[in-house]
Amino acid sequence: MNKLKKLGLSALAGSLVAFSANAEMTVSGGASVGVSAGHDDRATAYYMNDSVKFSFSGETDNGLTVTQYIELEGSADDQNTSIAGDFGTLTFHKKGGSSVMSGWDDMTPNAYEEVWALATFDTNTTGANGEVSVINGMSGASLWRYDSPDFGGVTVHASYLQAEQAATESSGASVGSYNDFGIKVSPSMMEGLTVGYAFGEVDETATVANDESTIWVTYANGPFTVGYQSSEVDGATASQDDESIAYSVSYAVSDDLSVSYGVHEMDLGDRTSDQESSGFSASYTTGGVSISLAMNQVDNAGGQTAASADIEAFDLNVAFAF
Repeated sequence: MNKLKKLGLSALAGSLVAFSANAEMTVSGGASVGVSAGHDDRATAYYMNDSVKFSFSGETDNGLTVTQYIELEGSADDQNTSIAGDFGTLTFHKKGGSSVMSGWDDMTPNAYEEVWALATFDTNTTGANGEVSVINGMSGASLWRYDSPDFGGVTVHASYLQAEQAATESSGASVGSYNDFGIKVSPSMMEGLTVGYAFGEVDETATVANDESTIWVTYANGPFTVGYQSSEVDGATASQDDESIAYSVSYAVSDDLSVSYGVHEMDLGDRTSDQESSGFSASYTTGGVSISLAMNQVDNAGGQTAASADIEAFDLNVAFAF
C-alpha cells in the first residue's frame, strides 16, 4: 500500500524511541466492500473491511533493526514486534501470529482465495456452523516466529506457541505447547522452482500428540504458475489420521489481470466420505484499486454427507489501497 506519511520520530516533540535517532514511522491503510455467500441456503451478505497500519522502525547502535507493527481494524487486529539482523528475523506476535504450518496451509497458486475457503456448513448436531477442514497446524496470539536469511536460495523457519495459549487456540483441548519448523528451497540452477517442507506437533492431551507435516512445490514459467501440495496428520489412532492433496494453476493474462483454478481433496480418518473442493478465482488491479472474484464448490464439507455439507460459495471484493 502507498505510504501516507514517513516521519522521522526524532523530529517529533519528545522521543518516542530511545534506541535510534534514525527511527521512522510509516502509515498505510485500505478499505474494501464486497458481497459473498457461503451456502445455497444462506442469504447473500454485503460486507466492508477497513484497516490502518502503523509501522515504527529504527536501528540500534549494533545494527539491529527493530520494528513495531500495529494494524487497527475496528480494534487492534494484528500486533507484533520484530528484531532483524544478520541472523534473520525474530518476531513476537501479540495478536494475529501465523505459524509455519498455518502460513503454508495451501501454497498452490491462486489469484484470490484458496478453493476450500469462504464456505461454512451446518454441523447437523447443534445447529452451529462448521468450518471446511484443512491441515494447518496452530496459530494465534503470543506466538514466536523465526525466519532465517536467504542462504543461496534456502531459508529456514520456525515458530512456537506457549502451552497456555495453545490450549486457548484449540478450545482447551491442548495441554502442551505447539511448535513447528519449515524449510524452503528455490534452487538457482532451476529458475521458477520452489520447494517447501514443514512439520509441527500438536499436544491434544497429556498423552496424545498429533504430528502434522506438509510438502509443496510450485513452478513458474512465463505467465503460468503450477503447484502441488501434500499434507498429513499422524494421530494416536487411525481415526485421527488425515491426508490432503491440492493442485492448481494460475495464469497472468496481463500485468493487471490474473486467473486461477485449483482442487483440494481431503481424507478425514474418522469420516467415511472425503471432502472435495474446487474453485476459480480472478484478480484485476489498476492503480490503488483491486477487484477480486472467487467461486468455490465444496462437497462433503468436514467429511459429512448431508445436503448441507455440499456448498457453493462466492466472494466479490473491491479493495482500495492508500
